[in-house]
Amino acid sequence: MADKTVSADSGSLLSTLANLWPYMWPADRADLKLRVVWATAFLVVAKLVLVLVPYFFKWATDALSGEGAAPGWLPAILAGPVMLVVAYNVVRVVQLGFNQLRDALFARVGQHAVRQLAYRTFVHLHALSLRFHLERRTGGLSRVIERGVKGIETIVRFTILNTLPTVIEFALVAVIFAVAYGWIYVAVIAVTVWLYTWFTVRASDWRISIRREMNDSDTDANTKAVDSLLNFETVKYFNNEEMEARRFDRSMERYEEAATKTWTSLGWLNFGQGVIFGIGMAVVMALSAWEVTRGTQTIGDFVFVNAMLMQLSVPLNFIGFIYREIRQGLTDIENMFDLLDVDQEVKDRPGAAALAVKQGAVRFDDVHFSYDPARPILKGISFEVPAGRTVAIVGPSGAGKSTLSRLLFRFYDIQSGAITIDGQDVRDVTQESLRGAIGMVPQDTVLFNDTIFYNIRYGRFSASEDEIRKAAELAQIGPFIEALPDGYRSMVGERGLKLSGGEKQRVAIARTILKAPPILILDEATSALDTHTEQEIQAALDLVSRGRTTLVIAHRLSTVISADEIIVLKDGRIAEKGTHRALLDAKGLYADMWDRQREATEAEERLRIARETDEMGVLVRRRTPEVGA
Repeated sequence: MADKTVSADSGSLLSTLANLWPYMWPADRADLKLRVVWATAFLVVAKLVLVLVPYFFKWATDALSGEGAAPGWLPAILAGPVMLVVAYNVVRVVQLGFNQLRDALFARVGQHAVRQLAYRTFVHLHALSLRFHLERRTGGLSRVIERGVKGIETIVRFTILNTLPTVIEFALVAVIFAVAYGWIYVAVIAVTVWLYTWFTVRASDWRISIRREMNDSDTDANTKAVDSLLNFETVKYFNNEEMEARRFDRSMERYEEAATKTWTSLGWLNFGQGVIFGIGMAVVMALSAWEVTRGTQTIGDFVFVNAMLMQLSVPLNFIGFIYREIRQGLTDIENMFDLLDVDQEVKDRPGAAALAVKQGAVRFDDVHFSYDPARPILKGISFEVPAGRTVAIVGPSGAGKSTLSRLLFRFYDIQSGAITIDGQDVRDVTQESLRGAIGMVPQDTVLFNDTIFYNIRYGRFSASEDEIRKAAELAQIGPFIEALPDGYRSMVGERGLKLSGGEKQRVAIARTILKAPPILILDEATSALDTHTEQEIQAALDLVSRGRTTLVIAHRLSTVISADEIIVLKDGRIAEKGTHRALLDAKGLYADMWDRQREATEAEERLRIARETDEMGVLVRRRTPEVGA
């Protein structure tokens, strides 16, 4: 396959076709190559048959007017006017049949090219960095891919199935007119074709900017629609349906204006093409009529010239259509090409070996990292998570806690230092093997809009149904699933919205159990849950982390009391480290954080008790009859 892509603006159509050719002539698909050969053969035969159509019309006209007869090489059965008319229509049907055979044969070739390019773009997007996806808009990205795929199909189909036959037909018409009627006819037709093509190109180029404006408006409207629907609950929380509708309508208003300009400009383009061809046809027909009056041509010749020009108008008009479609197709795929040109920020090194996990010890050695050079996040972080032990990372917001998990997964590469697993630098091993060895239970579990079974099985697709059920039981969600009307086949909704926060977390734990990784990351896995649910989830997390090298990134300090070591981050550096008891005795940053969280928890508990007491008092007063009643 082609590895090099060309921007629609930086290269010509030929450059783009050269880039697409390996998809239309795939090296590993002899069957598709054979289809291309047969389609090309039928294409040429169809055009040769097509030029016979006006001849049968001419011979039939001359036979009817008594000014001539069919050529002697035709079979005698076709010599009569009626049979010539029949033959004229038969040839038209035969030519149509060859065209349809050509299209049918090439259909699989074109769709294969579309599929391969769409697949390549999809794979490339998944290979791009987390930074790229955090900066992109999902709705706009999906629209770019959708239009790009359609643009590729347009270019593949029109350039192969229409451009070549049109060129062949022009060449045949030029030869026929030059031999039969003289070069003056060829000159008039050539000037007409040149003016027609020049006007089409100039007008279509002018329309490209309008098309881009329409595409941008369409992308913006789709992005706002997808973003609003994904955040359906937030819209309802703040009663902002009307505001969202206005935002969407403003985008659609811009699209309406651009689309109106597109169709208006198309009308002017078609009118101009009609005028140019009409003038050229009038000149040629006048020349033929003049020669008929002089006796140098027959009525059949006049009819032949008219039929040939009318026949020529179809591919000529198609040339304008082809150019417009190809140019618009190039416009539609230019953003897709830009996506393919985006370089991977994180790549496997040449010859990178698979990670060999023997014990699962993780080490950060003088790690420096920043998302932006002007704002360093980690400033020389060094610590180790021994095999089978649990190390917790705590600290204030913005200290760099979650960044550690992203670096261990190698979503980003560090600027200096090293991150190793059993002594192997994560930059020297394949990303696939690295991520296969690490399990993650994040704070915000996002589920696929599929069944609970599918979402648990996502941890290991080769798992049996019994293994999936066992993982659910260990995650303490099995009874809940069994109680659902559809059980494991229950749909979880968009992003898992049909499940509560605790239920989603249990599904995340179940699929991590199913993955059975030697290294586990718990990234604030319970911080978004209430205290009661947190305690239940924590029990499941303790179970899944048992015997595994575990890195816990925590907001609530109560969840890391039992960690083998607690590391306190502040401003990208390690401020303190030690066990829970040792850090409390040190009366430093950790002790301050512990006191604040304990006070907040106690205040919350007092408020809950007071609320329950008030509710009980109200209930007692309602049930107690008044004195003297």
